[in-house]
Amino acid sequence: MPELPEVETVRRGLQPVMEDALLVSVEQNRADLRFPFPERFAERLAGRRIEALGRRAKYLTIHLQGDLSIISHLGMSGSYRIELDHERDAPGQFRHDRSKNMLHDHLIMNLERKDGGTARIIYNDPRRFGFMLLAEPGMLDSHPMLSGLGIEPTGNALSGELLAGLFSGRNTPLKAALLDQRLIAGLGNIYVCEALWRAGLSPVRKAATITTSGARKTARADALAFAIRDVIADAIAAGGSSLRDYVQADGSLGYFQHSFSVYGREGASCPRPGCGGTVERIVQSGRSTFFCARCQS
Repeated sequence: MPELPEVETVRRGLQPVMEDALLVSVEQNRADLRFPFPERFAERLAGRRIEALGRRAKYLTIHLQGDLSIISHLGMSGSYRIELDHERDAPGQFRHDRSKNMLHDHLIMNLERKDGGTARIIYNDPRRFGFMLLAEPGMLDSHPMLSGLGIEPTGNALSGELLAGLFSGRNTPLKAALLDQRLIAGLGNIYVCEALWRAGLSPVRKAATITTSGARKTARADALAFAIRDVIADAIAAGGSSLRDYVQADGSLGYFQHSFSVYGREGASCPRPGCGGTVERIVQSGRSTFFCARCQS
Protein backbone atom coordinates (compact mmCIF):
# COMPACT_ATOMS: atom_id res chain seq x y z
CA MET A 1 0.00 0.00 0.00
CA PRO A 2 1.40 3.46 -0.84
CA GLU A 3 2.78 5.20 2.22
CA LEU A 4 3.04 8.89 3.05
CA PRO A 5 5.93 9.71 0.66
CA GLU A 6 4.09 8.07 -2.24
CA VAL A 7 0.89 9.99 -1.56
CA GLU A 8 2.85 13.24 -1.19
CA THR A 9 4.57 12.52 -4.52
CA VAL A 10 1.17 11.99 -6.17
CA ARG A 11 -0.09 15.25 -4.66
CA ARG A 12 2.89 17.16 -6.02
CA GLY A 13 2.45 15.58 -9.44
CA LEU A 14 -1.23 16.51 -9.65
CA GLN A 15 -0.95 19.96 -8.09
CA PRO A 16 0.31 21.98 -11.09
CA VAL A 17 -2.51 20.68 -13.31
CA MET A 18 -5.38 20.57 -10.85
CA GLU A 19 -5.01 23.59 -8.59
CA ASP A 20 -7.11 26.57 -9.72
CA ALA A 21 -8.63 24.51 -12.53
CA LEU A 22 -12.36 24.36 -13.16
CA LEU A 23 -13.82 20.89 -12.74
CA VAL A 24 -16.10 21.00 -15.76
CA SER A 25 -17.54 17.49 -15.49
CA VAL A 26 -16.96 14.12 -13.89
CA GLU A 27 -17.38 10.74 -15.58
CA GLN A 28 -18.17 8.09 -12.97
CA ASN A 29 -17.91 4.64 -14.51
CA ARG A 30 -19.09 2.54 -11.57
CA ALA A 31 -21.10 2.97 -8.39
CA ASP A 32 -18.39 1.98 -5.95
CA LEU A 33 -14.73 1.32 -5.25
CA ARG A 34 -13.90 -0.03 -1.80
CA PHE A 35 -16.93 1.92 -0.60
CA PRO A 36 -19.84 3.30 -2.64
CA PHE A 37 -19.27 6.72 -4.11
CA PRO A 38 -21.20 9.40 -2.18
CA GLU A 39 -24.71 10.13 -3.40
CA ARG A 40 -24.74 12.51 -6.41
CA PHE A 41 -20.94 12.50 -6.33
CA ALA A 42 -20.28 13.50 -9.95
CA GLU A 43 -23.14 16.00 -9.95
CA ARG A 44 -21.89 17.74 -6.80
CA LEU A 45 -18.34 18.11 -8.13
CA ALA A 46 -19.16 19.49 -11.56
CA GLY A 47 -18.75 23.24 -12.00
CA ARG A 48 -16.58 23.76 -8.93
CA ARG A 49 -13.08 25.22 -9.00
CA ILE A 50 -10.31 23.19 -7.39
CA GLU A 51 -8.75 25.49 -4.81
CA ALA A 52 -5.97 23.29 -3.39
CA LEU A 53 -4.58 19.77 -3.08
CA GLY A 54 -3.55 18.58 0.36
CA ARG A 55 -2.48 15.45 2.16
CA ARG A 56 -3.27 14.06 5.60
CA ALA A 57 -1.29 10.95 6.47
CA LYS A 58 -1.90 8.55 3.54
CA TYR A 59 -4.97 10.42 2.28
CA LEU A 60 -5.02 12.85 -0.65
CA THR A 61 -7.43 15.74 -0.06
CA ILE A 62 -8.87 17.80 -2.92
CA HIS A 63 -10.33 21.09 -1.72
CA LEU A 64 -13.12 22.51 -3.88
CA GLN A 65 -14.93 25.79 -4.17
CA GLY A 66 -17.62 26.03 -1.50
CA ASP A 67 -15.48 24.28 1.15
CA LEU A 68 -16.37 20.81 -0.13
CA SER A 69 -13.47 18.34 -0.04
CA ILE A 70 -12.71 14.97 -1.61
CA ILE A 71 -10.88 12.46 0.57
CA SER A 72 -9.04 10.00 -1.69
CA HIS A 73 -7.17 6.84 -0.70
CA LEU A 74 -5.19 4.85 -3.27
CA GLY A 75 -5.64 1.47 -1.62
CA MET A 76 -3.31 -1.19 -3.00
CA SER A 77 -3.34 -0.42 -6.72
CA GLY A 78 -4.98 2.97 -7.24
CA SER A 79 -3.23 5.59 -9.35
CA TYR A 80 -3.98 8.89 -11.05
CA ARG A 81 -3.12 9.56 -14.67
CA ILE A 82 -2.83 12.99 -16.27
CA GLU A 83 -3.83 13.58 -19.89
CA LEU A 84 -3.32 17.08 -21.25
CA ASP A 85 -5.27 18.68 -24.09
CA HIS A 86 -6.68 15.35 -25.31
CA GLU A 87 -3.24 13.74 -25.68
CA ARG A 88 -3.71 10.11 -24.79
CA ASP A 89 -0.24 9.58 -23.37
CA ALA A 90 0.37 10.93 -19.89
CA PRO A 91 3.31 13.32 -19.51
CA GLY A 92 6.59 12.00 -18.20
CA GLN A 93 8.79 9.04 -19.02
CA PHE A 94 7.26 5.63 -18.33
CA ARG A 95 9.79 3.21 -16.91
CA HIS A 96 7.58 0.19 -16.25
CA ASP A 97 4.11 -0.98 -17.11
CA ARG A 98 1.06 0.06 -15.16
CA SER A 99 -2.61 -0.41 -15.74
CA LYS A 100 -3.99 1.45 -18.76
CA ASN A 101 -6.93 -0.87 -19.18
CA MET A 102 -9.93 1.40 -19.56
CA LEU A 103 -12.01 -1.15 -17.66
CA HIS A 104 -10.15 0.06 -14.56
CA ASP A 105 -10.60 3.79 -15.30
CA HIS A 106 -13.28 4.28 -12.68
CA LEU A 107 -13.42 8.08 -12.48
CA ILE A 108 -12.43 10.82 -14.92
CA MET A 109 -12.28 14.51 -14.02
CA ASN A 110 -12.48 16.83 -17.02
CA LEU A 111 -10.71 20.09 -16.23
CA GLU A 112 -10.38 23.52 -17.76
CA ARG A 113 -6.97 24.69 -16.63
CA LYS A 114 -6.07 28.19 -15.55
CA ASP A 115 -3.90 28.59 -18.69
CA GLY A 116 -6.92 27.88 -20.90
CA GLY A 117 -5.97 24.33 -21.77
CA THR A 118 -7.85 21.19 -20.89
CA ALA A 119 -6.88 18.15 -18.89
CA ARG A 120 -8.28 14.80 -17.85
CA ILE A 121 -7.41 13.35 -14.44
CA ILE A 122 -8.13 9.63 -14.50
CA TYR A 123 -8.35 7.40 -11.46
CA ASN A 124 -7.47 3.80 -12.30
CA ASP A 125 -7.70 1.01 -9.74
CA PRO A 126 -7.64 -2.67 -10.82
CA ARG A 127 -8.19 -4.06 -7.31
CA ARG A 128 -10.63 -1.33 -6.22
CA PHE A 129 -9.28 -1.11 -2.66
CA GLY A 130 -9.06 2.68 -2.95
CA PHE A 131 -11.94 5.02 -2.31
CA MET A 132 -13.23 8.58 -2.67
CA LEU A 133 -15.44 10.17 -0.06
CA LEU A 134 -16.75 13.70 0.50
CA ALA A 135 -16.22 15.93 3.51
CA GLU A 136 -18.99 18.48 3.85
CA PRO A 137 -18.13 22.16 4.41
CA GLY A 138 -16.36 22.64 7.72
CA MET A 139 -16.28 18.90 8.43
CA LEU A 140 -12.92 17.80 7.00
CA ASP A 141 -11.01 17.59 10.27
CA SER A 142 -13.88 15.79 11.98
CA HIS A 143 -14.46 13.30 9.17
CA PRO A 144 -14.31 9.71 10.53
CA MET A 145 -11.37 8.86 8.23
CA LEU A 146 -9.27 11.74 9.55
CA SER A 147 -10.46 12.67 13.03
CA GLY A 148 -8.52 10.02 14.94
CA LEU A 149 -5.19 10.46 13.20
CA GLY A 150 -2.07 11.40 15.14
CA ILE A 151 0.68 13.86 14.37
CA GLU A 152 2.29 14.02 10.94
CA PRO A 153 5.83 12.53 10.83
CA THR A 154 7.27 15.58 9.10
CA GLY A 155 8.59 18.83 10.50
CA ASN A 156 10.08 19.66 13.87
CA ALA A 157 6.85 18.94 15.75
CA LEU A 158 7.91 15.29 15.66
CA SER A 159 10.58 15.50 18.36
CA GLY A 160 12.19 13.33 20.98
CA GLU A 161 10.01 14.98 23.59
CA LEU A 162 6.87 14.15 21.64
CA LEU A 163 7.85 10.50 21.14
CA ALA A 164 8.67 10.18 24.85
CA GLY A 165 5.19 11.38 25.73
CA LEU A 166 3.47 9.16 23.17
CA PHE A 167 5.34 5.99 24.12
CA SER A 168 5.54 6.39 27.89
CA GLY A 169 4.19 3.27 29.59
CA ARG A 170 3.62 1.41 26.30
CA ASN A 171 4.90 -2.16 26.42
CA THR A 172 4.06 -2.90 22.79
CA PRO A 173 6.99 -3.44 20.42
CA LEU A 174 8.50 -0.21 19.17
CA LYS A 175 7.60 -1.00 15.58
CA ALA A 176 3.94 -1.59 16.47
CA ALA A 177 3.79 1.74 18.32
CA LEU A 178 5.23 3.56 15.31
CA LEU A 179 2.61 1.98 13.04
CA ASP A 180 -0.26 3.08 15.30
CA GLN A 181 -1.95 5.74 13.17
CA ARG A 182 -3.59 7.23 16.28
CA LEU A 183 -0.14 8.23 17.50
CA ILE A 184 1.78 9.08 14.33
CA ALA A 185 -0.17 9.35 11.09
CA GLY A 186 1.20 8.16 7.78
CA LEU A 187 4.04 5.88 8.77
CA GLY A 188 3.96 2.46 7.14
CA ASN A 189 5.96 -0.73 7.19
CA ILE A 190 8.69 0.31 4.75
CA TYR A 191 9.69 3.58 6.36
CA VAL A 192 9.38 2.34 9.93
CA CYS A 193 11.89 -0.41 9.12
CA GLU A 194 14.21 2.13 7.52
CA ALA A 195 13.87 4.68 10.34
CA LEU A 196 14.56 2.10 13.04
CA TRP A 197 17.70 1.02 11.21
CA ARG A 198 18.91 4.60 10.91
CA ALA A 199 18.27 5.14 14.62
CA GLY A 200 19.97 1.87 15.59
CA LEU A 201 16.89 0.66 17.47
CA SER A 202 15.46 -2.84 17.50
CA PRO A 203 11.89 -3.20 16.24
CA VAL A 204 11.13 -5.64 19.06
CA ARG A 205 12.22 -3.48 22.01
CA LYS A 206 9.37 -2.11 24.10
CA ALA A 207 8.24 1.35 23.04
CA ALA A 208 8.49 2.66 26.61
CA THR A 209 12.24 1.99 26.69
CA ILE A 210 13.00 5.10 24.67
CA THR A 211 11.63 7.23 27.54
CA THR A 212 12.48 7.69 31.19
CA SER A 213 10.10 6.68 33.98
CA GLY A 214 8.96 10.31 34.07
CA ALA A 215 8.09 10.31 30.36
CA ARG A 216 11.11 12.42 29.52
CA LYS A 217 13.04 11.91 26.31
CA THR A 218 16.24 9.91 26.02
CA ALA A 219 18.99 9.96 23.41
CA ARG A 220 17.15 7.07 21.75
CA ALA A 221 13.99 9.17 21.42
CA ASP A 222 15.94 12.02 19.85
CA ALA A 223 17.68 9.65 17.43
CA LEU A 224 14.39 8.05 16.42
CA ALA A 225 12.60 11.36 15.83
CA PHE A 226 15.47 12.56 13.64
CA ALA A 227 15.56 9.26 11.73
CA ILE A 228 11.82 9.34 11.01
CA ARG A 229 11.89 12.90 9.71
CA ASP A 230 15.04 12.19 7.71
CA VAL A 231 13.85 9.01 6.00
CA ILE A 232 10.49 10.55 5.08
CA ALA A 233 12.20 13.65 3.65
CA ASP A 234 14.65 11.51 1.66
CA ALA A 235 11.84 9.34 0.29
CA ILE A 236 9.76 12.34 -0.81
CA ALA A 237 12.80 13.90 -2.47
CA ALA A 238 13.39 10.62 -4.35
CA GLY A 239 9.76 10.46 -5.47
CA GLY A 240 8.56 7.76 -3.09
CA SER A 241 9.13 4.05 -3.51
CA SER A 242 7.77 2.05 -6.41
CA LEU A 243 6.87 -1.42 -5.20
CA ARG A 244 4.46 -3.52 -7.26
CA ASP A 245 1.72 -1.18 -8.47
CA TYR A 246 2.90 2.22 -7.26
CA VAL A 247 4.02 4.88 -9.75
CA GLN A 248 3.92 8.65 -9.67
CA ALA A 249 1.14 10.63 -11.30
CA ASP A 250 3.19 11.04 -14.48
CA GLY A 251 3.95 7.33 -14.66
CA SER A 252 7.59 7.46 -13.58
CA LEU A 253 9.03 5.36 -10.79
CA GLY A 254 10.04 6.46 -7.33
CA TYR A 255 13.70 5.78 -6.71
CA PHE A 256 14.01 5.62 -2.94
CA GLN A 257 13.64 1.85 -3.30
CA HIS A 258 17.20 1.83 -4.60
CA SER A 259 18.32 3.36 -1.29
CA PHE A 260 16.71 0.84 1.07
CA SER A 261 19.12 -0.09 3.83
CA VAL A 262 17.19 -3.05 5.22
CA TYR A 263 13.70 -3.31 3.73
CA GLY A 264 13.45 -6.32 1.41
CA ARG A 265 17.16 -7.10 1.87
CA GLU A 266 16.98 -10.29 3.95
CA GLY A 267 20.33 -12.06 3.95
CA ALA A 268 22.27 -9.05 2.67
CA SER A 269 25.15 -7.51 4.58
CA CYS A 270 24.17 -4.62 6.83
CA PRO A 271 25.23 -1.41 5.07
CA ARG A 272 26.21 0.38 8.29
CA PRO A 273 29.98 0.96 8.14
CA GLY A 274 31.85 -1.37 10.48
CA CYS A 275 28.78 -3.38 11.51
CA GLY A 276 29.41 -6.69 9.77
CA GLY A 277 25.91 -7.94 10.53
CA THR A 278 23.30 -9.43 8.22
CA VAL A 279 19.81 -8.16 7.50
CA GLU A 280 17.19 -10.45 9.01
CA ARG A 281 13.45 -10.79 8.49
CA ILE A 282 10.91 -11.52 11.20
CA VAL A 283 7.12 -11.30 11.20
CA GLN A 284 5.37 -8.87 13.53
CA SER A 285 1.57 -8.63 13.52
CA GLY A 286 1.49 -10.34 10.13
CA ARG A 287 3.99 -7.95 8.52
CA SER A 288 7.59 -8.54 7.52
CA THR A 289 10.13 -6.63 9.55
CA PHE A 290 13.66 -6.19 8.24
CA PHE A 291 16.49 -5.23 10.60
CA CYS A 292 20.05 -5.92 11.65
CA ALA A 293 20.22 -7.60 15.04
CA ARG A 294 23.88 -6.68 15.47
CA CYS A 295 23.58 -2.88 15.27
CA GLN A 296 19.93 -2.40 16.23
CA SER A 297 19.39 -2.89 19.93
